[in-house]
Amino acid sequence: MADDAATIDRSMPDQFDRVSLIDPAALMRIKNLQLRAKVVVDGFYNGLHRSPFHGFSVEFSEYRQYTPGDDPRYLDWKLFARSDRYYIKRFEDETNRRCHLLLDISRSMEFASITYTKAEYARTLAATLAYYLTLQRDSVGLLTFDNAVAEFITARSRPGHLHHLLVGLERASQGNGTDLNAPLEQIASFVSKRGLIIFISDLLAPVDSLQTNLGYLRSRGHDVLLIRILDPAEIALPLKDASVFLDLESKREMYVDPETSRSEYRSRFQAHDEQVQTACTTLGIDYTTLLTDQPLEQALFDLLAAQLRQGRVARRHLPTRHAQRGHSTS
Repeated sequence: MADDAATIDRSMPDQFDRVSLIDPAALMRIKNLQLRAKVVVDGFYNGLHRSPFHGFSVEFSEYRQYTPGDDPRYLDWKLFARSDRYYIKRFEDETNRRCHLLLDISRSMEFASITYTKAEYARTLAATLAYYLTLQRDSVGLLTFDNAVAEFITARSRPGHLHHLLVGLERASQGNGTDLNAPLEQIASFVSKRGLIIFISDLLAPVDSLQTNLGYLRSRGHDVLLIRILDPAEIALPLKDASVFLDLESKREMYVDPETSRSEYRSRFQAHDEQVQTACTTLGIDYTTLLTDQPLEQALFDLLAAQLRQGRVARRHLPTRHAQRGHSTS
């Protein structure tokens, strides 16, 4: 309810029960993608219920509080008798939100300075978000891309659909380059109803037209969350010795002396990131960066914070433990 509103932002993990945060390296040792997602979401909810936000938004998602102007025919009188508050029954189209996950599966996502790649981390992230949104009874779709759109799965909410999404996430990349505009153009042309677009990529490609395409999605009423996935080494460039690097997408070999190149690399990297941040700020898009050694619960915090800023959680509530147990995901 609106009077249950709480402030949740990027500092929330400091207030969260850190015992619940799962080491990504341990998580990646779980072979089953759906089980990984379940472990993260269950840990997120367990920590949330033990945190200062444990009382926030735990009403059933199929009701909303009555406001003047609502049709009184849809009041739930039995619920009124129990709670002494007026609630309206919500219809399927009003309750369910359409969400699409746009996942970068280009070759640059295969980079790793630790025991698993950005691609594996990003697939686990997408599976976690799909599992979480399915628990909320949202319709979830998937679009994977590299230098072209690889696969598009329409957003649905029905038994077996989550498994269909997870199968799509397991498919490996076939392309070499990264085209950040093709998936945005396709999702804008295919999805006419307003919804949530979650764009997951390392963004290691020119972003000149990114603002235009993101702006088109926003102009059509979509909420957008942009999540950048990076390996820690891509930010720090920690190498000390000169080495030959292989570009994963072009297969071109490059000789790099980190001592002489580090300053220019960091400067260009920061300028590229600032360009993305500026575009997102201008368009009112939530933008966050996740390093592959960070717990995946952070993404759920970012999604929840984005929903709060968009006013979504005030009228769409977190699932209760009862709702989690009773909802089928297979």
